[in-house]
Amino acid sequence: MVDAKKDILFRLNAGEIIIGDGGFVFALEKRGYVCAGPWTPEAAVEHPDAVKQLHREFLRAGSDVMQTFTFYASDDKLQNRGNDASTKFTCKGINEKACDIAREVADEGVKDGLHVMVAGGICQTPTYLSGAGKAKTQAMLTEQLDVFKAKKVDFMIAEYFEHIEECEWAIEACLEANFAVAANMCIGPEGDLHGNSCEECAVRMAKAGAHIIGVNCHFDPFVSLEAMKKMKKGLDAAGIKVGPGGVHLMVQPLAYMTPDAKKQGFIDLPEFPFGLEPRVSTRYEMHKFAREAYDIGIRYIGGCCGFEPYHIRACSEELSEERGRRCLAGAKWLVPYASGLGMHTKPWVRSRASKEYWAKLNPASGRPYCPCCSEPAQWGVTQGDALLCQQHEKTTDAEIEKLAKMRIENEDRIGNVPNKN
Repeated sequence: MVDAKKDILFRLNAGEIIIGDGGFVFALEKRGYVCAGPWTPEAAVEHPDAVKQLHREFLRAGSDVMQTFTFYASDDKLQNRGNDASTKFTCKGINEKACDIAREVADEGVKDGLHVMVAGGICQTPTYLSGAGKAKTQAMLTEQLDVFKAKKVDFMIAEYFEHIEECEWAIEACLEANFAVAANMCIGPEGDLHGNSCEECAVRMAKAGAHIIGVNCHFDPFVSLEAMKKMKKGLDAAGIKVGPGGVHLMVQPLAYMTPDAKKQGFIDLPEFPFGLEPRVSTRYEMHKFAREAYDIGIRYIGGCCGFEPYHIRACSEELSEERGRRCLAGAKWLVPYASGLGMHTKPWVRSRASKEYWAKLNPASGRPYCPCCSEPAQWGVTQGDALLCQQHEKTTDAEIEKLAKMRIENEDRIGNVPNKN
């Protein structure tokens, strides 16, 4: 008999608000367990305790879902451009360990009366970006799905797709494996990288069979909500029911503010990936995001790159009344919101012990004399371009020099001088 509390669609159809978890690759890179660049998840095997601890922190913060740390775990990504992960690990080995870790932490929540689901995760592949076609792309995804099926994850998240075509192929593969499917595009309000609008992407995901539809990554919470509004508009116009008994909406954005990013999102910004910290959202911006997402009709709310447990806690706490419970990390001195500051020694800090103060705060950038915004790179490179094709060989110094020259030429073209003081 199926446990209804492990059934994502049962819970959403019952009107429940589902809080997702946050970003693993960026959080674990900051902690020293993931290499920026390939962003592959071999830490699940190399450092399982680190992965387990981050899962636990998201669980305490209010997450209803432990998403397996399997982002970019396909074998083609593990061996792309000289990544030596492919000489030590396999897609199967990483995915199996990641499933075990996520399930272990989900089960730990039982003693606290929690019903935490485990979601497998697949994403875009170098095979697709190299133009290898549908059969080879789906074969790469199916290799991962076989593990998730054997490990009996509760549902699948097919995320981080820049092109609706690959997302449709991923949805098909997940359905073939008999999973409930949450599908996310990593797009903003301008749509995917082949010119398909948000409205069209949403309709195509629904028609491909996705049960839950949304966006993740690449853009900040509020830009992502603009994309979600367009998706909902497209579904409504197509006569596709949204909500209980129909398709459900989800959003898992960046924690970095990206109002100046263009179509490629934060990857296009000159600060990516090592200078993004001044862009991190405050927890009170996350309160605002969660409330606005709820008001739009989104019932699966989580985060992606840059989201730390305290961001998820803010989302969970903002909607605690609607959810009928508080998160484990919502200790009594946090009620209401900043009331614990009332115990601070300094009177001016005690005066800030209210939600109103923090909700109205316009925080500083965090860096004196910083430029107000950056100019995105805007190379215009996407699927079908030779620069994106998968290669097994390590990127050479000569290739880096050639790309650096192209970058400088492009900066001159668009008038971008990110390193000028």
